[in-house]
Amino acid sequence: MSRVVVVGSANVDVTTQVPTLPAPGQTLLATGTALLPGGKGANQAVAASRWGIDTELYAAVGADSFGRLLRSALAEQGVGLDRLIETGSEPTGLALVTVAADAENTIVVAPGANSALTAGAVADLPAHLGAGDVVLLQLEVPLATAAAAATAARAAGARVVLNAAPPPPASGGLAELLAGVDVLVVNETEATALAGTGPPGETAGWLPVAAALRALGPAAVVITLGGDGAVACAGDEAWHQAALPAAVLDTTGAGDAFCGVLAAALADGRSLPRAVRAGCAAGAAATEGRGAQAALYGRDQLDARMGEGA
Repeated sequence: MSRVVVVGSANVDVTTQVPTLPAPGQTLLATGTALLPGGKGANQAVAASRWGIDTELYAAVGADSFGRLLRSALAEQGVGLDRLIETGSEPTGLALVTVAADAENTIVVAPGANSALTAGAVADLPAHLGAGDVVLLQLEVPLATAAAAATAARAAGARVVLNAAPPPPASGGLAELLAGVDVLVVNETEATALAGTGPPGETAGWLPVAAALRALGPAAVVITLGGDGAVACAGDEAWHQAALPAAVLDTTGAGDAFCGVLAAALADGRSLPRAVRAGCAAGAAATEGRGAQAALYGRDQLDARMGEGA
């Protein structure tokens, strides 16, 4: 069976619940707080592993209690950690997450040890990839690292899925990376930033935005739209995938669940439309628990949620 190899960040999320997101200069009293495993790379690796596919994570943590917390949490979820680096020069990455009563959130990330995941850290990647594997990347680690991983994946015949979040500066070298991407996944904010456009007024208006992003180099583009599902563009086809129903509690990590399951479904042999639908199911499920990894489900549960089988 093919595998998912994630190259990305690992953070501890300091999460607080508040009635509304604070305005500039405003102080609020939280109604709850938690210390939870997170980071885009780690979240996506857990989502892929929960799908039921062999998943390996290239990431870096500090030699501290937060690093030990992450290592333990990832191991419990079945994520392969042979390439998890521990560095004494930087603390484990930290994310400050504020979640409002309407489930919207703001996130500030202090990268810390994630900066230690250099291009050299993925030098052995080609030896661990096969033609059916999927390499999943995000941009909470150095862009040069993501580019090196994409080059290695292409050399091995593996597919590259890039979640371009957060988007780098315009001069950051993203253009070269996009040229080697099989599937680009972005949310609404990231899509408009990369396309240089404003948000369209209706869901169908995102289809031309996806086509514009595809012109930047990726073979396919998926734009996640939260409660409106997702749109995708590949080849001569473009389509809208409606969102699946959810009892929304916390949207933190929903996009990561989407990306992890999308990559796992592709590695599992599913077509891109079916993988996008599975990603939407995973994203919906992820909003029903607190924290980025609290409500992730396996393949059979997500298939049942979609009303279909493998």
